[in-house]
Amino acid sequence: MTDPSTTAAEPRPSLAKVFWVFLVLGATSLGGGVVGYLRTGLVVRQRWLDDTAFVELLSISQTLPGLNATNMAILVGDRLRGGWGALLATLGMCLPSAVLMTAAAFAYDIGGDSAASKAFLHGIAAGALGLVLVVMVQLGSRVLKSAADYVFVLATAGAVAGLGISVPYALLAAGAVAIWWHRPRRNGDR
Repeated sequence: MTDPSTTAAEPRPSLAKVFWVFLVLGATSLGGGVVGYLRTGLVVRQRWLDDTAFVELLSISQTLPGLNATNMAILVGDRLRGGWGALLATLGMCLPSAVLMTAAAFAYDIGGDSAASKAFLHGIAAGALGLVLVVMVQLGSRVLKSAADYVFVLATAGAVAGLGISVPYALLAAGAVAIWWHRPRRNGDR
């Protein structure tokens, strides 16, 4: 994963820029919507990755233990600038959260059970859900190529949400079926 090349024609970013971009991403992203926000920052704004590379790195980050945003920071930082890039991207991504969580712990101790605090957290949850849905539509339209791809995604989501199957088992089963379905065939028919 130490390939320094990026998909854009721009030169490799400096270590300071890698840190700064991930610091801003870490400071301005909320909850589960971070994947969409990362895509906007890394693919659209910085053009450090294209959608295919983003989805590949996201897939790897989701199989690793830990937070997707942190794993993405490590993988993207490594791709851009090697080990130092991975370290600085991770620090940039995690520093704002560490500061905010420390402050939130103090604030919660003072008045965390109030109606205003609960309403604020419900609002953040709704915003994060909206961001996740937007990213699903954006990436799905670029990555999913056939009706069968959509069926695999829906079946996997249904297995997890509807049947209560654990995510790793659902992904393994869906992956095996998808690989079999997309296997090369002699006559080229599906």
